[in-house]
Amino acid sequence: MPGVERGTSYGTPAIKVAGKLLARLRDDGDVVLHVEEGLRDALIAASPDVFHVTPHYAPYDWVLVRLDAADAGQIGGLIERAWERRAPARIRTARAVV
Repeated sequence: MPGVERGTSYGTPAIKVAGKLLARLRDDGDVVLHVEEGLRDALIAASPDVFHVTPHYAPYDWVLVRLDAADAGQIGGLIERAWERRAPARIRTARAVV
């Protein structure tokens, strides 16, 4: 996806677009992933073995993903959705042209 860059967040590997965090690896091996409002609860209800949240993330649009139980295709799709929401219009437009 255009504009995606590797970086760090809280000292762990992360991916960002235009400096905005899309996802990051936590020290415990889970991934923190940005999701749109309302989707997190649906993901947790459908797959509680994969998706969860801690009290720290409860007020925010983030979900925790247990990578050892996750489907790579589903997680890739969720990262793409996060990119669509967080990438600036100029970057989203560049993707549409490609």
